[in-house]
Amino acid sequence: MTLADDTQWMDATDQAALVADGSVTPRELVDAAIERIEALDGPLNSVTVTWWEHARQLAQDDEIGTGPFRGVPYLIKDLAAHYKGQKMTNGNVALKAEGYVSDFDSNVVARYRDAGMIAIGRTNSPEMGSVPVTEPTAHGPCRNPWNTNYSPGGSSGGAAAAVAAGMVPVAHASDGGGSIRLPAAHCGLVGLKTSQGRISQGPDRTESYLAVDFAVTRTVRDSAILLDQLAVPGVGDSIIAPPPARPFASEVGADPGRLRIGLLDTRPDGTPVHQDNLDAVSKVARQLEALGHHVEHAFPASFADETFAQKFMALWFVSRRANVDIYEQMAGRPLAEHEIEPLNRMMAARGESYSGMEYAGALAAVAKFRRDTLQWWADGWDLLLSPTMAERPFLIGEMDAEGADLTGPITKALAAVPFTPPFNTTGQPAINLPLHWSEDGLPIGVQLAADYGREDVLIQVASQLEAAHPWAHLKPPCD
Repeated sequence: MTLADDTQWMDATDQAALVADGSVTPRELVDAAIERIEALDGPLNSVTVTWWEHARQLAQDDEIGTGPFRGVPYLIKDLAAHYKGQKMTNGNVALKAEGYVSDFDSNVVARYRDAGMIAIGRTNSPEMGSVPVTEPTAHGPCRNPWNTNYSPGGSSGGAAAAVAAGMVPVAHASDGGGSIRLPAAHCGLVGLKTSQGRISQGPDRTESYLAVDFAVTRTVRDSAILLDQLAVPGVGDSIIAPPPARPFASEVGADPGRLRIGLLDTRPDGTPVHQDNLDAVSKVARQLEALGHHVEHAFPASFADETFAQKFMALWFVSRRANVDIYEQMAGRPLAEHEIEPLNRMMAARGESYSGMEYAGALAAVAKFRRDTLQWWADGWDLLLSPTMAERPFLIGEMDAEGADLTGPITKALAAVPFTPPFNTTGQPAINLPLHWSEDGLPIGVQLAADYGREDVLIQVASQLEAAHPWAHLKPPCD
C-alpha cells in the first residue's frame, strides 16, 4: 500500500492530523493526491487545469497557512474563483485558447490558503455554470465515478467527481441555483450551500446575487471546520451574514433539541417526484422522527407560486449576458459567435432583451418571494426536508439541446431541479446529505433547508444523521 492508497478515503480532518503529528509532510500529501488524479481521472475528466510543480513548491514553503487543514490538497472549481498566477477558463473555449491567467486572488481562495490548504488544480465546470450537468465544449463531459454513463451534476460536477473518487478530500464549489447541492446529490457527498453573505464574494463579485462559494466534502465535520475558516467578511462586502454564536465546528454532535420539520415530498405544484427520490426523502423523514424530531407534510405557500421559475430565470438570463461582457474583458477582445455555447448565447440574448423596468420588476418579485418564504420559518418551523432533485441523476448527454430547440435543456432543468433554486433566491442555507442509494447503485440525495443564517442547525442535524446512518465508508467503483 502506498500513501496515495492509505489516504484516498480519509477526510481532510484526518489528513491534516497526519501532518500535525509529523506522520507525513504536506509535500507527501500533495504527491499522493497527484498520484491519485493521474491514476483515476482519465475516464472521469474531472480535473482540467493542473499546476503540479507550483503545488509541490507550496507544500515545501514555510508560507503555508497555519489553519486546521494545514498541508491538505484541494481543487478549485474552474469558474469565477481567481487564483493569482494560474489559468482559469470558466469552461469557455476562448478563455482556454487564450490561456487566461488571473492577476489576483478571489477572497474565497485566499481563505482556503489561510486554512492551510494547497490548491493543486481546477475542476471541470460548464461554461458560465449555466446547466445542472458538466459537459462544456471546452473540456468535454465529466463523468460520475459511481457510474460513468451518468453525469456528476453541475455546475460543480468536476469538484464532486474528484472528491467522490477520493482524489482529494475537499474541493471548492459554488452554487447559484443548486450547483453545490446537485453534484453532491449525484455523487454521494455533503454539499452545503451557505447563507447569502456568509462567505465573501470579493473582490470582484457581489454577495447580493444568487451565487455563494463553499465546498463539497465527504464528512459533515470537514464542512463545519472549513466554514469557520471561510466565513470571514471581506472589505466592502454588500451582505454579511450574522455571526454564529459559537464556531460551526462546535455544532458537530451538538444536540439540536426537538425540531419542527416540514416535509415536501412532491414537486411544489403537486406533481410526483421519481420513486427513488420519494424513497429517499421518506426514509430520511422516518430517521428524523426516530431521532426525536417532529416531521409533517408542510412547506412555504410561496413555493406553490407557478411564476417563481420565470422570476428566477429573468435574473439568470441577465447574468448570462453580463458573463459575456466579463469573458470578453478577460480575453481582451470580442468573442466570436462560435466562442459562446449556443445555449448560453440564447440565454444572453434573452437577458439583453429585458428592459430596465422588467428587470426591476423581477427583483421586486424575488424580494417578495424571499419575505413570503422566510415567514414560514418565522411562524415556527425549523427545517424543510425535501429531495434534492425531482428526478434521477442525469445521463451524459441528457441535457443536450435537440435540433434547433435551445429551450429544451432549460425546460428539463426546471422540471428536474425545483427544490434548490428557491434558497438561492431567499439566501437561506441548505445542505445535501447522501443518505440513500438507488437499487442500481446511484446516490440519491436529500436536502434540508434552515432559516437565514442558521447553518448551525443544519450542521447539528446533519451530524445526527451521519452518526446514525454513516455514509463515508461507501465508495464508488472508480478503482
